[in-house]
Amino acid sequence: MNVIFDLGGVVVEWSPQTICAQAFDDPALRQVAMKHILQHPDWLELDRGSLAREEAIQRAASRTTWSPDAVGDFFEKVLASLRLKADTVALMQRMHAAGHKLYCLSNMPHHALAYLERSYTFWDLFSARVISCQVGMCKPEPGIYAHLLQHCAIDPAQSVFIDDMQVNVDAAAPFGIHPLRFDNAAQCENALAAWLDLRANRA
Repeated sequence: MNVIFDLGGVVVEWSPQTICAQAFDDPALRQVAMKHILQHPDWLELDRGSLAREEAIQRAASRTTWSPDAVGDFFEKVLASLRLKADTVALMQRMHAAGHKLYCLSNMPHHALAYLERSYTFWDLFSARVISCQVGMCKPEPGIYAHLLQHCAIDPAQSVFIDDMQVNVDAAAPFGIHPLRFDNAAQCENALAAWLDLRANRA
């Protein structure tokens, strides 16, 4: 079977609210960071690979009273927040050892992808990966799911997609990929086991 993992919120931590709460004591500053950086359309363009990090920093500075250096410092705090979810990696290792093929489908900017590549070694578990900034498409756009199936040459009927956002797993379903919303590693493993049992019973 093919098990496709998202990264942020699944393999590494990703919580914009927590990032802002840890970065700023002042609620007003947290709101600025959320509205003008993490939830701004520019963040999606970073994910898409159509906006460079330095330009995004300059744009964010122009939308706020922050200096480019202050925005850059916040970007670094965002990177540092991408901590490994060890229980998910352990699950991935078990799935890989059981003979299942693992793939990666994630929205991720170039600079964050480079940080994760430097920091962690879980990449070897994936047979292939599709990252938004490298293909110019983002979840939940249909094109990125079509690209995944073609690029990885996988059968959607034999595949499950794991993501922490319901909209992203829902977008995989029309392609015939089984959607699995991630809450935590234990819940995910139980849901995977149930799906695998169902597949086995149908065989």
